[in-house]
Amino acid sequence: MEEKSVVTMTYQTPCGELLLGTTSGALIQADWVAGWHEATVRARLNRYLGNPVFESGTDPVLEETASQLDDYFAGKRKSFDLPLRFLGTEFQTAVWDSLRKIPFGRVTTYGEIAEAIGKPKAMRAVGIAVGENPFSIIVPCHRVVGRDGSLTGYGGGFDAKRYLLNLEGIRLPSAVQQEFRF
Repeated sequence: MEEKSVVTMTYQTPCGELLLGTTSGALIQADWVAGWHEATVRARLNRYLGNPVFESGTDPVLEETASQLDDYFAGKRKSFDLPLRFLGTEFQTAVWDSLRKIPFGRVTTYGEIAEAIGKPKAMRAVGIAVGENPFSIIVPCHRVVGRDGSLTGYGGGFDAKRYLLNLEGIRLPSAVQQEFRF
C-alpha cells in the first residue's frame, strides 16, 4: 500500500462523463461521473491503496486513455491496450478479466460469464461484480445483457449502454443472435 496519490481527470464521452484515475503508472478507475458513488469508490481505494490523496491533473496514462477513448468513439478502435490495475477481490478480478474477452460488437450473459470463470451457479454474484467494474467501456461491461437479450443495468444508465451497443453495431433485442460464447 505504498501508493499515496491518485491523479484524476474527467473525460467527456458522447453519452456522459467518465472519471479517470491513475496511480503508479496504471489506470485504476474509468467510471461514469453520474453513477459515481464517491463514498463507495473511496472505500474501495482506501482498502487497496491506504487513504490516497486525490489530485486533479494529467499524466501519460490518462493522456493515453483519453486518446484510446477518442479512437473508440471515432470508430477507429475496437479494444483497449492500457496498463490496468484491478483493485478488487479474486472473484471480481476473474469476472473483470472475462469481460475483457468479449469482442467488440458481441454480447454475452451473466450466466455465460459465470460458466467461463468456473462458477456456473454464481450468476447473481457475477452480476454484482459486473456492476462494480471500475473500468466502464475499457473493460466492456456494457456488452453484458440479460439471458433473453434484454438491456440490463449499467452504471452509465440505459441510454449510455444503448449508445455504446449501437456504436458497436449491436441492436437490441436481437442481441441474443450476436451472443458471444467463451
